[in-house]
Amino acid sequence: MRRFLLVDGYNIIGDWPELREMQQSDLEGARDLLIEKMAEYQAYTGVKIMIIFDAHMVPGLGRKYRNYRVDIVYTKEKETADERIEKLVRTLKRVDTEISVATSDFLEQRVIFASGALRKSARELRTEVGAIEKGIAKQVLRVKKQTARTKLPISDEMAEIFEKWRRGER
Repeated sequence: MRRFLLVDGYNIIGDWPELREMQQSDLEGARDLLIEKMAEYQAYTGVKIMIIFDAHMVPGLGRKYRNYRVDIVYTKEKETADERIEKLVRTLKRVDTEISVATSDFLEQRVIFASGALRKSARELRTEVGAIEKGIAKQVLRVKKQTARTKLPISDEMAEIFEKWRRGER
C-alpha cells in the first residue's frame, strides 16, 4: 500500500511553538527546519511526504521541488494550500493508497475527511515527530556502543581513553 502525508506547511509552522517563534524573525529558517523534520519522519516511517506552502508568503507562479527527498510545493499566487491539498487528495486517491493530511484547520480537516483522506492535527504530528526523534537517538546510541566494543575485555573508562587517543585528543 502506498502511503502519503500531505503537510499544510504554514499551518504547522504557526502551530508548533518552536517553529512559530522562529517564524517571527526567520521564516525561511522555520520552513527549512520543518522540511528537515519531515525528511526524518519520511525516512523513519517510509510514508511519502509532500509539504504544501501558500504562495501569499512567497509570491510567485507556484513551483514544486525536492529537498531531502521530500516534495515541497508552493501554490500559485491565487491558490491556497487548502485548495492544492484538496486537488492532491483527489489526484492521489486510489484503492491501494492511504492519504493523511496534517493541518489544524478544522474546516480543512472536514473537507479532507469527506474526500476520503485521513486527518492528522498539528499536535499529533508534533508528538509523532518527537517520538521518532527519540527513536533515532536511541538507534544512534546503540550503534555507537556496538562499534565501540572490542574483543579485549576492557572497562568503559579505558575504552574512552583509547578512543580519545585514537582521535588525537588528550
